[in-house]
Amino acid sequence: MKAQKLGSNTIQRIKQISIAVLFSGAAILFYACENNNLEEIKAISAPNELPVMEAENFETTYTDSGIVRFTLKAPKLLRFENDGKTFSEFPFGVEIRQFDAEKNIVSSITADYAKEFLKEEKWEAKNNVIVTNAEGDTLKTDYLIWDRKNGKIHTEEFVKIISEDKIITGTGLVSDQEMKDWEIKKPQGDVWVTVKENNTTAEEGSVEEPEQNETPALPKRNKPNDVIQFK
Repeated sequence: MKAQKLGSNTIQRIKQISIAVLFSGAAILFYACENNNLEEIKAISAPNELPVMEAENFETTYTDSGIVRFTLKAPKLLRFENDGKTFSEFPFGVEIRQFDAEKNIVSSITADYAKEFLKEEKWEAKNNVIVTNAEGDTLKTDYLIWDRKNGKIHTEEFVKIISEDKIITGTGLVSDQEMKDWEIKKPQGDVWVTVKENNTTAEEGSVEEPEQNETPALPKRNKPNDVIQFK
């Protein structure tokens, strides 16, 4: 049987179908690319990735039963709400002071960066973290968690505690938030120091010449209610 020749109408119809398929494929490809771009844009500029509040030179006071317990100062505050979680970010550092019922400063915390998780009542402090208690003892570390709800601070990083007569170093620390009762998990040793008493030279800031294996003297600590200021 011989093959029949296709009529001109049939050929024209095939051409129309081919063109329609070509345009449909192009449209689908364009839509897919456009959709992907839109998704990328949405991911970059998603509302929950942007702060819901922003403040410069932020200051606030935390009270309990009308009594001031904490004050907070920060160059900048950013507040976020992501997946039902609310937290505040302090990208340029923070200074927090804690008070007793008589409005005496019992401790202070400063850091170059911090986050406050509002619902959990927890703080995360990073970079040049410094805690000072009422006795003038100073804790230095690069990372610290402050559990405000339970009144605890802790870290697994290297720590240094400077007191009036010695310097203690180690890794890891747990303490109450006033730093009255603290413990270094892995202490590396104590370095005892001496301070000149009633000596004009010492009062001017110089120290005794250290003997062999002796650390130079430290200047006197601050008064109990003084808080070390860090820039």
